[in-house]
Amino acid sequence: MKTVVQQLREARNLTQTELAQKSGLSLRTIQRIEAGNIPKGYTLKALAQSLETEAEKLIPVEKQLKLDRAKLINLSSLMGLILPFGGVIFPLILTNKTNDKINKDLGKRIVSVQILIAALLSFSLILSPFIQKELAVDFPLFLIPLLATISLKIFVCVMNGISLNKNNDLHKIMKINYL
Repeated sequence: MKTVVQQLREARNLTQTELAQKSGLSLRTIQRIEAGNIPKGYTLKALAQSLETEAEKLIPVEKQLKLDRAKLINLSSLMGLILPFGGVIFPLILTNKTNDKINKDLGKRIVSVQILIAALLSFSLILSPFIQKELAVDFPLFLIPLLATISLKIFVCVMNGISLNKNNDLHKIMKINYL
C-alpha cells in the first residue's frame, strides 16, 4: 500500500532523489517515510512545502488523534473559577463518560492536576487567617492564595490547550496520578 507521500510524489512525476533534493532532505529519509515512518517537525514541513500541500494531509488518518474530548475536559477545568471544586468535578464527570482510552488517560491527568491545585488552595485558605492573625495584618490575606490559584488554573488550562493542539499531549506530565 502506497503512503500519502509516495502518492503525491508520483502524481508530480518526481523520483525519490528529486523529492529529496527539492525538499532538502536525504534520500534515506524519503525512503523511510515511504516505507511507513511518520514525518514530524521540520521533515513534515519540508515535505509539505515541496509537495505543495498541507502538512496535515501527509499524516495518515489513523495516526491523527481525535483529542476534542480531552480539549473539552481541559476547558471544563475552568469551572473551578465559578464553583468550588468545579475544576475537579466537571472534568471528572467528562473523563468517566469518555470511552476512548487516550482521551480518558489525558482526562485523568488533567483531573489529577486540578485535585492538586484544589488541595493547595484549600490548605492555603485554611492557614491564611492564622497567618494573618500572627502577623497582625489588616489586609485580607486569603486573597493572595485565592488570586494565585486563579492565575495558576488559567495558566495550566491555557498551556495544556496549546500543547494539546500542537503536540497531542499535555504541557507537563505529573508522575503522580490520583485516579
